[in-house]
Amino acid sequence: MPPRHHRIPDDVLTRLAAGGGGAEAARHLAAAEWSKRRLLVLRLARLAADSGHPHAEAADHAYDVLAEVEKKRPDAVRTALGHPAVGAWAAQTVGALERGRTPALGPGHLGAVAAVAALKAGMPCRTEAPAPGGDLALPALGRLSLPGPDVPDLVEVHVHADGRMTAGGVRLRPGQGEHPGWRPLHRLATADGRLSLLVDDLHPFRWTPSTLIEGRLPEPELPRWQECLESAWQTLRRHHWTIADETRELVSVLTPVQGPAQGMNSASAADRFGTVAMSTPPDGRWLASTFAHEVQHAKLGAILDVLRLLEPDDVVHYAPWRPDPRPLSGLVQGAYAYLGVSGFWRRQREHESDLRPHIEFARWRESAYAVTGTLLDSGRLTDIGERFVSGMRATLAAWLAEPVPPAALDEARREAEAHLDAWRARNPGFSPDGGAITA
Repeated sequence: MPPRHHRIPDDVLTRLAAGGGGAEAARHLAAAEWSKRRLLVLRLARLAADSGHPHAEAADHAYDVLAEVEKKRPDAVRTALGHPAVGAWAAQTVGALERGRTPALGPGHLGAVAAVAALKAGMPCRTEAPAPGGDLALPALGRLSLPGPDVPDLVEVHVHADGRMTAGGVRLRPGQGEHPGWRPLHRLATADGRLSLLVDDLHPFRWTPSTLIEGRLPEPELPRWQECLESAWQTLRRHHWTIADETRELVSVLTPVQGPAQGMNSASAADRFGTVAMSTPPDGRWLASTFAHEVQHAKLGAILDVLRLLEPDDVVHYAPWRPDPRPLSGLVQGAYAYLGVSGFWRRQREHESDLRPHIEFARWRESAYAVTGTLLDSGRLTDIGERFVSGMRATLAAWLAEPVPPAALDEARREAEAHLDAWRARNPGFSPDGGAITA
């Protein structure tokens, strides 16, 4: 499983800096993240062997299985190893092994990953994987509960040529739906078949535990998510095709998290590339804007794995979208995300009659523009970072000249000032350097 060296072509980087990129740019970034995942797993297997971890032999064998499957069905390996929760598990396991600590779940989980890849490829194999508490997590498939109180540290997992899997005495044929002991992941797909996303509410590394919902996404919620996804996809396909293309290339999983009293929460994470964590959306329009936001984070996270945009810095600043002071690294993430959000509402206001799209566009174009100024004035951008942020700022500067109804400007100004007042009250002693909404 040899890794590749990656670079971002100049023309692609220019499009990304302007806020877009499309399918071609997204594929460059996804390829880089795929190589990163493969290197991470190779590092994990070697660290497990070097440290004498009890799972070392199982992890080494699983790595060999993955390499063998990849020769015939690379897509099967990508489905299993590329599952976002596997990235978080691998990163945390490598970090624990490097610090001499005991990793949660352990390197033996690679056996479950390899078994899923072999199952997808229709190739028989035998691996070993941990099943803490009797639960065997199968990435991109679901969770298998093993019977009995004495489940060993590592359980044997067998994949058979006829598409069956057996583990700990339990026989499973994925795709047959839920039955005693087996909980499959749900999948949401759009009517045109162009977007298909797993809902991961089972893998122990799917997201930060403190923000996860309790248990699985309730069954009555699934139709709501499906309805919102269909509506959001239609909005993106009709009016925001660049975002639609990037979403298809970069998002494979939705992870349910706790929501606020109003609206919705969403987040992305560099070690879970491919997932959008979110609460139940209020409607399709807001889910479409969420994709616009989170795809930007996914793109920038991948860019930062290839290029260094910032020098180290420990100064914090006001971010017009956060309740807390943020370092420059956080400002880059936020400004790039709200560049995408601004672009979404800029186009969306052409297709709606109410003021909200104008308000969102006015507020976030000003906020993102102000933060690009903070970044450019910081003196901490690398040469490529200055080029990238300048590209962002040029797009936002052009948008500042576009007319917005006065009532929308007034409301955007009020919302921005309310955020600033609340930020000052919450962070006494800090001097914000953000800008205000202007006509």
